[in-house]
Parts: sequence; C-alpha cells; structure tokens
Amino acid sequence: MSQTTPIEKETPTEYAIYPLIKERWSPRVFSEKNISEEQVKTLLEAGRWAPSSSNQQPWRIVWGIKGSETYDRIFNCLHKFNKGWAGNAQVLWACAFKKDMPNGENENFHALHDLGLFMGNVCTQAQSMGIAVHQMAGIDFKGAQKEFNFPDNYHVATAAAFGYYGGNPDVLDDDLKKQELKKERSRKKQSEFAFNGNFQK
Repeated sequence: MSQTTPIEKETPTEYAIYPLIKERWSPRVFSEKNISEEQVKTLLEAGRWAPSSSNQQPWRIVWGIKGSETYDRIFNCLHKFNKGWAGNAQVLWACAFKKDMPNGENENFHALHDLGLFMGNVCTQAQSMGIAVHQMAGIDFKGAQKEFNFPDNYHVATAAAFGYYGGNPDVLDDDLKKQELKKERSRKKQSEFAFNGNFQK
C-alpha cells in the first residue's frame, strides 16, 4: 500500500479541549510503518492505569502484531465488513471483560464501562505517539471467546485496529473512501445528551 500524507480532520469544538482529544479520529487505512512490541506494551500500560470500579480491572486484551499467528486469529474473528479494511492495520486487539465479581456470585455491572475507560486511556496514549486506533463492534464474540479460550464468565466486546496515520484511502471502496476523506467531524450537541436537571427527549 502506498503511503500518503495523513488526512487532517476539522473538529469544530464548542469549547477548547485538550489537543490529543481534538486531533484523534478513527481511520480505516493506516501507514505501513511497523508498530513494535514495546509500543504495544506502552499502550497496554496506559490502559492499565485507567480507573475501574472497586479496582477490579476487569479488562482482558488479546493482542497480535501483523505477521503473527495471533494477529491472524483475531482477524479471522472479525465480521466480514471489518475484514474488508482492517487487514492493513499493524496491530489488532480483541478486547474482553470479566462479567462477574471475585466471589463469582454477583454480576459486575460496571465492567463494560471500565473496559471503555481502559480504551480511552489507550486512545489518548496512542494519539500522543502518532498512532491511530479504530475500535470495532463487529467481532464474532462467541467465536473469539472459543478461539482464545475465554471462560463463560468473560465477554469479548470489541476489537481494535492500530496503525500510524497516513494510509492510502484509494484501497477502500467508494463509500468508505468518502467517509475517510470527509474533512469535518461531527458530534451531537451537548444539549442533546447533557441536562442540568431532568432528562429531556
């Protein structure tokens, strides 16, 4: 895949926010520049220090670098749509969480929230390193659970693709290429999700 100049996105924030958050976005093409095992472990270390309910740290990550057997095993668990682009990532993760508390009797209702906090740390750390992250709901979670020998009290929730910004969008189909090249990012207005009082529809 030929290299291109990284796409610069416009993020029209209503208030000034930290640049690493403002500049982060989720491409579907990546540079061919390798990501090392040390860099993967740096990302994992950032996630390791995320807050979690009762310090349970319920996240569990299976990771693979491109060219390895583990990378291929994760890739094979992805849904067809994501297989169409994720193969150009340099690193793939399968992200899971432990569903129950240490006593095994009570459900950990906050485990998915904690996995999200873990990945939030990872995304910010990755951005500081010039590495892009694209998280995916499209993973065969039952297949991945079996493939990687997760017990029944674990759930494989997502996958994540990592690579440096700067891939060639011409390798994508027309619809995805259009999304990739779209200049301005968008989000809901604060007034649609944050209420200083009662919930509003």
